[in-house]
Amino acid sequence: MTRPTRRHFMQTVAWGGAAGLVTDEPLHGTAHQSNEASRWSSRIGLELYTVRDLLAADFEGTLAKVAGIGYTEVEPTGYNNMPPKAFRAMLDRLNLTMPSTHAPARGTGADLERQLEGFQTMGIKYTEIAPEPRGAASADPRRPATLPPGAYFDAGSGRVRNAFKETEAFGPYQPPVSAEAVKRRAAQLNADGKVATKFGMKLLVHNHTGEFEKLTDGPRTTFDILLEETDPALVTLQLDLGWTCIAGIDPIALFKAHPGRFELWHVKDVFGLKTVNPSLGPNARVSSMALVPVGTGHIDFKPIFAHAALAGLKHFVVEQDNAAAWGDSLAAARVSYRNLKEMLG
Repeated sequence: MTRPTRRHFMQTVAWGGAAGLVTDEPLHGTAHQSNEASRWSSRIGLELYTVRDLLAADFEGTLAKVAGIGYTEVEPTGYNNMPPKAFRAMLDRLNLTMPSTHAPARGTGADLERQLEGFQTMGIKYTEIAPEPRGAASADPRRPATLPPGAYFDAGSGRVRNAFKETEAFGPYQPPVSAEAVKRRAAQLNADGKVATKFGMKLLVHNHTGEFEKLTDGPRTTFDILLEETDPALVTLQLDLGWTCIAGIDPIALFKAHPGRFELWHVKDVFGLKTVNPSLGPNARVSSMALVPVGTGHIDFKPIFAHAALAGLKHFVVEQDNAAAWGDSLAAARVSYRNLKEMLG
């Protein structure tokens, strides 16, 4: 496949628009203009994973630059070893809010509740609660004892992956699962959700492509069962629009089939959707894609945002997993912000 290069990206930065890479019709066609889309233009958030390379060097300084771009909300993947009150004070200084997190609470009992109390202090309304490791099954002899910033261990390939340096799209290794395993996961989400409600929070479930693969023991998918088995009062689906489209799933069709279930979104753009082999399954399609700044890929977000009320949207964040590989993750975040604001405005 032909993948956008760093030169393409820097041209896009210079142009400040979405014209650099895509000239064909958008994924969903030319949808009608909608006030439903435009009302979100002042509430654009950023998943801080996008700029994690810069956060590692200067956490608060990078957040200040994120706010300077115009982002008003952030979603963290870590708290810079800061106490909750200090972290909240930093957000307040920068006029940022943090309604959701990808740095989960962990453990059980009183320790878990103390963490959730801290999350409440920071203003978090949606969280994950990480499952307890399950003995030897969680250990892999190929996994290094420590990982560099921004890296993760890909159990599928046995490699350490780091999107600071890689431009290709990839997601975590998601082995095939059974319906019963997903039902157990849903039951745990509901149980954790009951704990989270004590602190005014809901559990969130984020997707990649594997949730749309067929189960090992039937024609349904993980996503199907999570929607069926989780309590909407306790658990919401955080729909990653990029991974969803990579998997070959239409987000608007999901909204129509399951209205109100998608209170959180990740706004992620993808190059390669127009040329991918349609016969490939959700995970196999990943290798044909590249993640790019919003507005420079093949997803037309305006009609998706026009269905925000149907989806139940409350908050969304821009995310580009591999932004640093384009040369400057903050510049990539700036391009995404400007392009999305123009789309929604």
